[in-house]
Amino acid sequence: MTYAITQTCCNDAACVAVCPVNCIHPTPEEREFGSTEMLHVDPASCIDCGACADACPVDAIFPADSLRGPARDYIALNAAYFDGREPGPAPAGPDLHPWGRPVFARDLPSDFAPLRVAVVGTGPAGMYAAEDLLLHTNAQVTLIDRLPVAGGLLRYGVAPDHPATKKVGDTFARLHDHPRVRMHLGVDVGRDITAEELAAHHDAVVYAVGASADRRIGVPGDDLQGSVPATTFVAWYNAHPEVAADAVDLTSERVVVAGNGNVALDAARVLVGDPVALGTSDTADHALAALRAAQVREVVILGRRGPEHAAYTTSELLALRHLSGVDLVVDDHDPRIGAAIDEAAPGGKASLLRGVPREAVDWTAAPGTARRRIVLRFHSAPAEVLGDGADGGAEARRDGPPTGGGGGFGTTRTEGRGRVRGVRVTGGTQPLDLPAGLFLRAVGYRGLPVPGLPFDEVTGTVPHDAGRVTGRPGTYVVGWIKRGPSGGIGANRTCAAETIGTLIADAVDGRLRAPSPAGTARAFRRLVRRRVRRAVDARGLAAIDRTERARGRDAGRPRVKLGTVPELLAAAKGGRRGT
Repeated sequence: MTYAITQTCCNDAACVAVCPVNCIHPTPEEREFGSTEMLHVDPASCIDCGACADACPVDAIFPADSLRGPARDYIALNAAYFDGREPGPAPAGPDLHPWGRPVFARDLPSDFAPLRVAVVGTGPAGMYAAEDLLLHTNAQVTLIDRLPVAGGLLRYGVAPDHPATKKVGDTFARLHDHPRVRMHLGVDVGRDITAEELAAHHDAVVYAVGASADRRIGVPGDDLQGSVPATTFVAWYNAHPEVAADAVDLTSERVVVAGNGNVALDAARVLVGDPVALGTSDTADHALAALRAAQVREVVILGRRGPEHAAYTTSELLALRHLSGVDLVVDDHDPRIGAAIDEAAPGGKASLLRGVPREAVDWTAAPGTARRRIVLRFHSAPAEVLGDGADGGAEARRDGPPTGGGGGFGTTRTEGRGRVRGVRVTGGTQPLDLPAGLFLRAVGYRGLPVPGLPFDEVTGTVPHDAGRVTGRPGTYVVGWIKRGPSGGIGANRTCAAETIGTLIADAVDGRLRAPSPAGTARAFRRLVRRRVRRAVDARGLAAIDRTERARGRDAGRPRVKLGTVPELLAAAKGGRRGT
């Protein structure tokens, strides 16, 4: 029986490297790699050896005959990828896969002095870069993060009902106490130490700071209280220490979400899903309490284009279709919507909406109390966020930090502005006013300038050549700050391979900033201790992990996250103290 890849596929191709018969595609050497939503097992070639399942870091691969219920949809999805395609060539020998070694030069000469490389950011991009350095060179790696805990978007951006996706973090955690790794968490590059000071103590610096701000819609009223970036909402339910526990108000029956990517679907699923099920996850305690008391009955997801162009992935839509106790409805307000669904080719994204009820929704009626529901409204866009005219207060809004080193959240005053009472939507025969008390802007992330580095305001990225920062010898970028906010966790593996390949080539060619850094590793540690009294090292991070897991055991959950910086620092210093 063949194996099948399912919803949580991270696309990092670890499974491709171990397959003895080349039945998993696209491979890193194929043009489609990185552009597909997931990898696929060819049922005609699979020999049922299970090597791919053993190698998968997120437990996404299973024997097809073991799949049950909604998961069985992935058997057909895997097979459909190969319809009309010629089978790929078999490996040329027992250890020679047709995709071969990556094309990036990633080996230093054996007599080359060990490099000292700083990696700023401990999310997936930074950790794939660190892993590449540790596996392929004798480099000494300094891991730096603005927050006192590692993980980045893997910790604070993955929906809590996707626990398998977070398992790649176990692979990264093994690097934290590697003998050639030194860790300095809670250190903000640009505030606590400058980019120049960091460069002076290392042969090279790799910035993996992500895209930490949200994209703005730019419609009137989008700064009202209750108009919140979906990125802030995601961080709120993931216990990000810079998002207040009361940052999100769930007292409205209807929530409107602008955007139809995976973040929009994650938000909708959490808002109307079963809070009892979330109670077995690592959802923030304050979010669990708010969701249990929430009055939300309906989430309306606005998509500017039609269902055939939706930005969400197939797997996330399938998960929405099978959400227990929640109805999924397509608002059939435009004849183009039904036509796109009915005429979609098999396997097309719109075709997955066949069988989903389509109705002309009566928006003058209240959401009701029978069952909760999610409404997909395509060919629609917000034109204005409507307020109640009352004086405003404080709104928790993601504006990003003034410095590099990771994402940031702040509290922005909105004096004189009222609360959200609805959203005016265009796209039908006439504008439609949707009553709502919460408006989530799920239109994407955006990178912020990194102190001391050039920045492209249009793309929100640092200009580079194959990861080498323009005009800054010895300085490199990886991840979303390099390529923009696109691609999931696994996309960072190939991205990191390119950047580290460039770094190593520069080292061999003598193109780094200087023959050797002026400051020693010991001098850098002293500098950090002098500037940041409570910086967290690998031992402190391990203490945080033990504390959260112990709290989780007490509650029957995988972990209970510490939600403030003081709690994290107390745990790093004294085990369970501060819990």
